[in-house]
Amino acid sequence: MSNCNRNWQKDISGCGLVGFINRKGEAVGGEKIIRGISCMNERGNGLGAGFAAYGIYPQFKDLYAFHVMYDSRQAQVECEGLFKERLHVVHNEEIPTRATKGIGCHPILRRYFVRAPKEAAESCPAGGFSEDDYMVGLVMDVNLKVNGAFVFSSGKDMGGFKGVGHPEQIADFFRIDDYSGYIWTGHTRFPTNTPGWWGGAHPFTLLDWSIVHNGEISSYGINKRYLEMFGYHCTLFTDTEVVAYLLDLLIRKHGLSKRMACHVLAPPFWDDIDRMEEGEREAFTALRAIYGSAALNGPFAILFAYSGGLVGLNDRVKLRPLVAATKGEWTYMASEECSIRAVCPEPDRVWCPRAGDPVVAELDGAESFLKESEHVADLTSKTGRVAGVGR
Repeated sequence: MSNCNRNWQKDISGCGLVGFINRKGEAVGGEKIIRGISCMNERGNGLGAGFAAYGIYPQFKDLYAFHVMYDSRQAQVECEGLFKERLHVVHNEEIPTRATKGIGCHPILRRYFVRAPKEAAESCPAGGFSEDDYMVGLVMDVNLKVNGAFVFSSGKDMGGFKGVGHPEQIADFFRIDDYSGYIWTGHTRFPTNTPGWWGGAHPFTLLDWSIVHNGEISSYGINKRYLEMFGYHCTLFTDTEVVAYLLDLLIRKHGLSKRMACHVLAPPFWDDIDRMEEGEREAFTALRAIYGSAALNGPFAILFAYSGGLVGLNDRVKLRPLVAATKGEWTYMASEECSIRAVCPEPDRVWCPRAGDPVVAELDGAESFLKESEHVADLTSKTGRVAGVGR
């Protein structure tokens, strides 16, 4: 083979992702995320793309924003009947779109700004009502029981926008340039063993968690069965869905820190744990024993965002690329450095996070890449509490 032909070859890892956060909470328009994801089109094939943005609904910031896609008017009627029974809908409307070349047939797309009715709280014992739990239960019921209806975003003051197409097409279709947010993530998809359809595009969301992913979750089966024990149901036909639900379970329900949750998803190898100091070894042993069924196997790079920050994480041997950078109050993460430089030409620092070592960037703070020893006390306390075996 000639050198000329070799130059045209490239090892494609499949899927591209990019995200950034302004740690001061200052909003930026959607044009920035479009530039960041559009330079990685070779990582996708037009069968899925999407965006998540935070701070985009200030007029409804205290309400849950349900983005719903319907396959038919019958599905819409059935779902809206369920909403009428179980929610207080303050406002609902079509999700604004524009005619876009390359996007023809698409689901019916609507958004609902809602809160739980007073009756729901009054029916629970004193102090026993959680509006977040109520909303998660409703999302699961719609996606599992209403044929042809899918809630694809359900957080407060944030939204997910996704579909079948290249990133520029999905951005144009959903009018992403009309929104401003302080956290943005973007994704271009290259489906491998799951279908390319509107609900299967990234991001995957639940409450204010949103996930974009490059890779393959080969532990999907055991992760799915584990989640079902806690009332979560995977219905969107792709492996990434388990990550959104695992984060909700680990962080919101079980009270783990963001970093601890990352160590559940990408735990240290047993031989690495054996070489740790005693307290650290005890903590990570408990974490692996308790949450073995929540660990993610397979190659992956993920970005997960929430109302307070953005986190990037690789699998334990870094089989998928992830690059991070900072510039002033901004933190960036992406599959490729070119994507970061498309929106930040001269970053202060650029680095490749280590395998299994999360980068945590939060509002009003710097990015966090602390040593594991600085988390051992909290890790030991919480794993002991969950297991019921304190030190």
